[in-house]
Amino acid sequence: MSTNPFLPARLYLARRLTPARVFILGFIFIILVGTVLLSLPSSAQQGRLSFVDALFTSTSAVCVTGLAVIDIGKDLSLSGQIITLFLMQAGGLGITTFSVLFLGMMGLGISAKSRDIVQSTLIHSPGIDFLHILKSVVLYTVIIEAAGTAILFLCFVDGASPGTAAWQAVYHALSAFNNCGYSLFSDSLTAYRDHPGINLTIISLIIVGGAGFVVIHEMLDHSKDRRRRLSLHTRIVIITTCVLVAAGATILYVLERDYLLKDLGLGSRMLVALFQSVTARTCGFNTVDISALTNESILVLMILMFIGASPGSTGGGIKTTSVAILFLLIWNRLKGSIHVNAFNRTIPQETVTKTISIIFASALSVVLITSFLLFFQSSSLPPDETRHFFLEYLFEAVSAFATAGLSMGVTSELSGIQKFGITALMFAGRVGPLTLALALTLASRKKNIAYAEETVMVG
Repeated sequence: MSTNPFLPARLYLARRLTPARVFILGFIFIILVGTVLLSLPSSAQQGRLSFVDALFTSTSAVCVTGLAVIDIGKDLSLSGQIITLFLMQAGGLGITTFSVLFLGMMGLGISAKSRDIVQSTLIHSPGIDFLHILKSVVLYTVIIEAAGTAILFLCFVDGASPGTAAWQAVYHALSAFNNCGYSLFSDSLTAYRDHPGINLTIISLIIVGGAGFVVIHEMLDHSKDRRRRLSLHTRIVIITTCVLVAAGATILYVLERDYLLKDLGLGSRMLVALFQSVTARTCGFNTVDISALTNESILVLMILMFIGASPGSTGGGIKTTSVAILFLLIWNRLKGSIHVNAFNRTIPQETVTKTISIIFASALSVVLITSFLLFFQSSSLPPDETRHFFLEYLFEAVSAFATAGLSMGVTSELSGIQKFGITALMFAGRVGPLTLALALTLASRKKNIAYAEETVMVG
């Protein structure tokens, strides 16, 4: 008989701590720790951050969103900036590693619950050695961030001291790879709009970080041995990412060539269009004033933000695979197929159902928070003079939920209660789709009861 006095408590926690709850508690814990640290006087250049601003900043960093109600480079001290750096690293990498470590600390070990979490957030197929993948995640992160830091240092050192350039390089490399978008510059990367080295390095870090660690792992293995087959997941991620980047850049170039880009050279135009196409999906960096874009371009950015990055990555959104599966579902139905097929493989109906649920739940979340922002809009101006708030708040809500971090300039002007709303949406956008996917995965294992069918008219 065990004499461990903590055994009953651990058994109780093992029953109560479902994978979804572990996700939520883990993120809440990191966010609260970050809020407390950022509220300290040592974290601010002058005075101290208010609780609301500290909570907003901590949530934005942990959820790798990048929306900011303060100027990171001016309002935070060096220690405050370091705190945000650790928060966004924990938020980006923690979705795949810290959850498992948290389970181990709670005495659950690498149990079925742990495997459920890793399976839903990192690994697309059962039977893969997820411990090997987790070790690879850490190794890939260190190597990629170190390489990005080195290149950015060579770019920044031309206009700053070696020490300052090194810190700027580290901060922006980690921010880009974790798809956060926090910048030490007040105008983000606008001053480096025409710098190919900085633009292409940031673009590469964002794409790699947003592709997912399993995709990186498979691509590296495939490059070493061409006989190794790429999984359906990796194929869909690569194709969808390439299509979105190319289509987004082309459309933005066409829409803005006679407006925001008209005074730029051809090379700068292409660089700006490519950069905004990439950063819109997962990261909050910008090289142009977002509020100066045409309405059509704003719509394109919102679509890209809503789609977001890929599963098992550092980014948010409904994910590239979700939009791909939705397209494949429509395409196969038009061809008369009852199954969703791609590359001579059939996607399980369970995955298709999960995808549709995530897309509609995400859209509903954006609508609710947009409504919340509009209802608590404090302006006393007549409706025709406040019409612009609808577009700005909708853009802000999509950006927050998709953890994209782009803004039309209204973030710092939000009231206290509106900041709480955006904070809740950033949190929901980071853990909500994952939790919903995990809950649906677990629920699908239960025996379902079927009744007599009866049709309902649709369309």
